[in-house]
Amino acid sequence: MKRIYLDYAATSPIKKTVLQAMQPYLLDKFGNPSSLHSFGQEARAGVDWAREQVAKFLNCKPTEIIFTSGGTESDNLAIRGVIEEQRAKSKEQKLPHIITSAIEHHAVLHTCQDLEKKGLAEVTYLPVDKFGRVSVSDVRKAIKENTVLVSIMYANNEIGTIEPIRDIGKMIEKTNKFRISDFGFRILFHTDAVQAVGYLNCDVKYLHVDMLSLSAHKFGGPKGVGALYVREGVNLAPEITGGGQEYKKRAGTENVPAIVGLGEAVTTINNQQPTINKIQKLRDELIDGILREIPDVILTGHPKERLPNIASFCFKYIEGESIMLNLDLKGVAVSTGSACTSGSLQPSHVLMACGFNHETTQGSIRFSLGEDTTEEEIDYVLKILPPIVKRLRKMSPFGKEKLKIKNQK
Repeated sequence: MKRIYLDYAATSPIKKTVLQAMQPYLLDKFGNPSSLHSFGQEARAGVDWAREQVAKFLNCKPTEIIFTSGGTESDNLAIRGVIEEQRAKSKEQKLPHIITSAIEHHAVLHTCQDLEKKGLAEVTYLPVDKFGRVSVSDVRKAIKENTVLVSIMYANNEIGTIEPIRDIGKMIEKTNKFRISDFGFRILFHTDAVQAVGYLNCDVKYLHVDMLSLSAHKFGGPKGVGALYVREGVNLAPEITGGGQEYKKRAGTENVPAIVGLGEAVTTINNQQPTINKIQKLRDELIDGILREIPDVILTGHPKERLPNIASFCFKYIEGESIMLNLDLKGVAVSTGSACTSGSLQPSHVLMACGFNHETTQGSIRFSLGEDTTEEEIDYVLKILPPIVKRLRKMSPFGKEKLKIKNQK
């Protein structure tokens, strides 16, 4: 049976050029990059070159790149690092204040909640509109005297909605002109760009951000490696201590092969526009086909301001998990939302924040396309999905109830 992968937002296959770049550092150039002998310096050269590649992609200095184990650690380092640094130097009694949104990845949400629980920070969770968009004016209104950090994701991992990061960044910059003289510190702006890399403009100067998180396995790199951009002059308390690696912000021997893979994967993004156009065309065909062929389906996320590779839906009267398992039996891999929460029975916090009720969120499915997705694969999905949904609705108590109501009318 042919297998079709439509879960690129969970992870992507490693690119051949990335694997080729990594192999020497798994075999011959195996030295510890902190060692001063030639073996170590070979490994160090690989790390340094990857740092330059990532810096070029983000339009920043190599010294502003910190390598981590992935997006989750990058988010943790950004948020906890700022709060711990601020608490260490602040003499005020007020807790440092964080502004974030209700639809963030759990790497941000759970980190903020943990800081709240431990009495280390005050947090404001901003609402979103029905499309999952954060309002710039809501961010502005939430700013307080003790606000030290704003963390808003660039694009949502479940519904694909793109947030107005550049506008928020410019607003914070204007606000900071008065804050430095009034309060002695500026508000820092962090964005989780894990889903955006490869599809959106991630130039940190264009975005007006102080910190940006990314993860290699979302764009053809290996799993277990990521990076955090930290603007020069921003001080972070390290979360992992025990060595001077990564400019004393992240201790531990660097994962050299993975870092080299991250650097190589980033270089494949530069001329990606034709691929993005192809993916978006296929995504639109999938959206149009599903909405045309299947009744009682809701497209979730913003209709226009969304990632070109994500199409997410709520299928009424049935559970998304049932759809996912039936598609898998037909060789098609999709997700019921974020891969990080797919094992949970709780309703999607993203869809709930968008105003959907508990029953509707249970029918959520996310299709996420990639550069290897073909038109034939989309046609196949559109062929097998309608009968799957029809059969499941006949079996569902929700579906039967709906049919009964329709017959009564």
